[in-house]
Amino acid sequence: MPGVTPELLALLQTPEGMAALAVAAEVGDGEPLAAASALRARGFGAELAAAALTQASLRRRAAVKFGPDATRMFFTRHGLEQATRAVVADRRAARLAASGARTLADLGCGLGSDALAAARLGIQVYAVEADPDTAALAAANARAAGLADLITVTCADATSVEVERFDAVFADPARRQAGRGRVFDPKSYSPPWDFVAGLAARVPRTVLKLAPGIDHALLPPGAEGEWVSVGGDLVEAAFWCGPLARAQRRATLVGLGELTGSGRERAPVGPVGAWFYDPDPAVVRSHLIAEFAATVGGHLADPDIAYVYTDDPVDTPFARRLAVTDVLPFSLKRLRALLRDRGVGTLEIRKRGSALVPDQLRKDLRLAGPNAAGLVLTKVDGAPAALLTAHS
Repeated sequence: MPGVTPELLALLQTPEGMAALAVAAEVGDGEPLAAASALRARGFGAELAAAALTQASLRRRAAVKFGPDATRMFFTRHGLEQATRAVVADRRAARLAASGARTLADLGCGLGSDALAAARLGIQVYAVEADPDTAALAAANARAAGLADLITVTCADATSVEVERFDAVFADPARRQAGRGRVFDPKSYSPPWDFVAGLAARVPRTVLKLAPGIDHALLPPGAEGEWVSVGGDLVEAAFWCGPLARAQRRATLVGLGELTGSGRERAPVGPVGAWFYDPDPAVVRSHLIAEFAATVGGHLADPDIAYVYTDDPVDTPFARRLAVTDVLPFSLKRLRALLRDRGVGTLEIRKRGSALVPDQLRKDLRLAGPNAAGLVLTKVDGAPAALLTAHS
């Protein structure tokens, strides 16, 4: 845990440490130097005060992912960025429990979000983390949640685990490397992709948490590929293997709905309609555009662009809908004149299939006026086009 020793983590869990955390939570919103001075004035040493303030800051940020539970958990900045949102972990745990899994090997447990969710449903979790400081945090979070009797945290290489001893396996391979940041090639994951991809052959109930941009071709035979979004943010992909698979492709909008299909269908193509739909990124990444278009009776205006159109408005949780007011072949001069005539000074720009840079385009358009509008930069039947939409 960068900047905090295991000894200091242990101190944060003592009565003195918990008192420092309580004070940090009260004053941490203020100016940093003043907050540090306030803790030292209460008799806390500089090192403990700094650690408590760091945790208080991370706990405030973590509330978005973990809700009230964040107030008693321990974090690092990197660990918080990578941690599964509680609402997603809870859904995954429920699906594992419903499958009959009673024991789970959690490979690459990080701060323990998925382990905590599984344990809350009575699943016995063997959590493995290669980084010793992160493993210590995961163990601390298990204790803080009162789940230490159901979660065993071990600092070890995931490839050394005898996974066949467990009913199910969950693997979240590390997708960052020291000095390199985020990595996109699965061959650079830790543990390596060959090991991760081979887990399903060893334990039928295997689920893999992966980057949303994962190549569909890597989906194991017979597995389900799920892409998950929360509040419009695409947060992860998950490969569900063996008896856990229930569809070929799934787009899950947490709290809103799910869309399933083969991911290989092609949507019909037609003219731009009166209504424009920008599908949720989970729908796009899962390749379920055709399935979505069918739910609204819509079509594409270009076979390679994932925007959907209808003549009549249809309510849907799977896309943002806007009214189309104008359609024109892209021309900076014509677009500038149209926006000037409409008195548009505020422009929300979407693009797909266009190389234009929105910020530069705004400057080139020389916007002025009291009105707002939306602009879609796209293609219609292979040609660059601009769609003006009513401001949402």
